[in-house]
Amino acid sequence: MELEVESSARECAMASCAYDGAVNLWNFASDQPMASLAGHSPHRVARVEFHPSGRFLATTVFDHSWRLWDLQSGKEVLHQEGHTKPVYCVAFQVDGSLAITGSMDAFGRVWDLRTGRCVMLLAGHGGAVLGAAGAPGGALVATAAADHTARVWDLRARRCVYTLPAHTSTVTDIRYQRSHGHFLLTASYDQSAKLWSSPAHHPLRTLSGHDNKVMSADISFDNKYIATSSYDRTFKLWAPDLA
Repeated sequence: MELEVESSARECAMASCAYDGAVNLWNFASDQPMASLAGHSPHRVARVEFHPSGRFLATTVFDHSWRLWDLQSGKEVLHQEGHTKPVYCVAFQVDGSLAITGSMDAFGRVWDLRTGRCVMLLAGHGGAVLGAAGAPGGALVATAAADHTARVWDLRARRCVYTLPAHTSTVTDIRYQRSHGHFLLTASYDQSAKLWSSPAHHPLRTLSGHDNKVMSADISFDNKYIATSSYDRTFKLWAPDLA
């Protein structure tokens, strides 16, 4: 599920995806979906992500593809293939020009949305890539994987510049602080989320309290709060002093 907090009640404010391929768009005026994006079924949709402009939505699909949808028209504008296994995650660079995808094939890919072409292959993880993030400034992207690590990639140098031994189990999600990218947030099957400084990548905080796998994590736009969700059937809101 992805939330677009700046939308009005009549616009798409939230998108959800499901195992059966359903993708529904929601607003705050009704408890019924305002629209659906058809074309994924019977394949599972793993993640949805709003484009920074708010106009587009990306979906990652277990048919080895990912899609980009125009929310104004409800039409598919990109249908990208290249991964050899299910695509699990997608993220955008802050300026919206690039998308980063991660797949069960253990690779990440960077895509130019103007041409629809893959411009960089992120090779080096030893397991499925389950999380991706773009750093403010546009030069760096980060990935999280089942090999217990997170990796930071320099798009200018076209290589991995840091491997973070982040957790003791699968790393499920990764996020940059939106405003300046001064820290990274990771989540893991080891029941914790962690904060890391950037670019030094020193550990800052460990957020412990869940009783099962932490499947996703995110940072609020004002940088005051962190949200985590878990297989323990809870989500938690943290205020870990991010100043």
